[in-house]
Amino acid sequence: MTDPHQAATAPGTDQGSIERRAALAEALGKEVWPADREQLIAKAQEGGGTDRVLSDLQRLPAGRQFENVQEVAEALGLGTEQQRF
Repeated sequence: MTDPHQAATAPGTDQGSIERRAALAEALGKEVWPADREQLIAKAQEGGGTDRVLSDLQRLPAGRQFENVQEVAEALGLGTEQQRF
């Protein structure tokens, strides 16, 4: 049971990071992984990713494979959850 007096956001995250990570996950889907920057950008364009999502993906380092949205978020410097419930 969760404590109603505790923040719903896990330590290491903020609402903006959560929203950006959710937008990335929505634009990329589950079938793209593993993928590099170019594959992620192409998938987001196909999926109607927002300008913000595409801009974020273009900032990723070239030549690196990403296994999931969490790794993308970390590479972008977004706050990430340190533990899962």
